[in-house]
Amino acid sequence: MKEFLLMLHPAFGSLAILVVLWFFVEALNANGTNRWRLEWAAYLPALLMVLTWVASGYWYVTYYAADKAIILAGAWPFAHTFFMESKEHAFFITLILSLLLPVIVSAENIAVNRRARALALWIAALIAVSAFAIEGAGAIISMGLRMGLSG
Repeated sequence: MKEFLLMLHPAFGSLAILVVLWFFVEALNANGTNRWRLEWAAYLPALLMVLTWVASGYWYVTYYAADKAIILAGAWPFAHTFFMESKEHAFFITLILSLLLPVIVSAENIAVNRRARALALWIAALIAVSAFAIEGAGAIISMGLRMGLSG
């Protein structure tokens, strides 16, 4: 169960990245006919990021203490001291941005409101970039654990 739970949060996060990229393309081509796709593509990353938050939070509270000790005792302690600490805080920015995206799409018709469309595009881009960075930090943390286990 531990390994399955550990894999859920990057899976949800990766799916959120894919969907937010879908949103970006839909928003670039916003018109009256793709409004329902824009809304789906705006709400889905928010849902996926909330699921990421729940899965990762539960895993962190329940299982991470043992891994943290191994990482800190290993060759790559910075995997925790810098990357995990940064990831813990940066994720909330990504979560808030992903929750903001459906608010903008619901409140404004981005097919006709260029400012709202620009805002939505910037938010989507920030979500994608920050989520990719968080995924990369997760890879470094995983490698830090492996380095700690290999002695």
